[in-house]
Amino acid sequence: MKPSAKATFERVAVVAKRDSAEAARTARELAEWLERRGLEVAVDCDAEHGPPGVLTGDGAFDLVVVLGGDGTLLSVARYLSTAVAVLGVNLGHLGFLTEIGRDELYPTMVEVLAGRFALERRALMDLDLRRADGSRESYRLLNDAVIAKSALSRIIELTLSVEGELVTTYRSDGLIISTPTGSTAYSLSAGGPIVHPTLPVALLTPICPHTFSLRPIVVPDESRVEVTLDTDQEKVFLTLDGQEGTQLAYRDSVSLRRSPIEVHLVKVSGRSFYDSLRHKLHWGG
Repeated sequence: MKPSAKATFERVAVVAKRDSAEAARTARELAEWLERRGLEVAVDCDAEHGPPGVLTGDGAFDLVVVLGGDGTLLSVARYLSTAVAVLGVNLGHLGFLTEIGRDELYPTMVEVLAGRFALERRALMDLDLRRADGSRESYRLLNDAVIAKSALSRIIELTLSVEGELVTTYRSDGLIISTPTGSTAYSLSAGGPIVHPTLPVALLTPICPHTFSLRPIVVPDESRVEVTLDTDQEKVFLTLDGQEGTQLAYRDSVSLRRSPIEVHLVKVSGRSFYDSLRHKLHWGG
């Protein structure tokens, strides 16, 4: 984390969770509040259902305020094209990504507009899906990419290589490739380690592996991680951040490495990652 290098904002995007009357109302109120202070504001109330329109247009923003929860912030992060400052406002219970609650919004905005905040860099990963027929698809993720069988499928086989070197073939229910930010999500439920979110690593966590000795692996996030589906006639799916994805076929492969684009989370509350762990995971102390 480091102090902000830019304390002057001119253009702000306010992105609200879709189908949330509270988020839409708060977005309109915040936009009026910002406009009274001379800022140019764009509002989008369609988050979590495809790319937010304000972030896919021609406009460049100095700050993005996300109203909703961790899921809404994930949906925004995947479509960022530049390293813009992002402030997450949780309208429910505070998560691991959202920085403040609704009642802290305007005092926090006063601090942010005055330049009294820090930025915490979070890595994104770029994923290249190469189909067996030669076609390709590209995705970006902040939390994780999950390759997993459907509920009725048998165990699947996935071949893993890192930087072109064979690591192993998993016989399992699937595999989770996560960023450090995603270490407290599905990877944690599958037995993966908790990793500080600013470390430059990627986590490879098998889901219910057939061989007990196959354990989670942590690798440098600049390494190219490639996974190939070696099982035929089973339903297998690739899911990004738990929000979008596609079905995989025999010999399809996914390749991931750290994206050149980062998410810069605005930090003003003084809550640390360890505070979040104690609160969300109900640790003592």
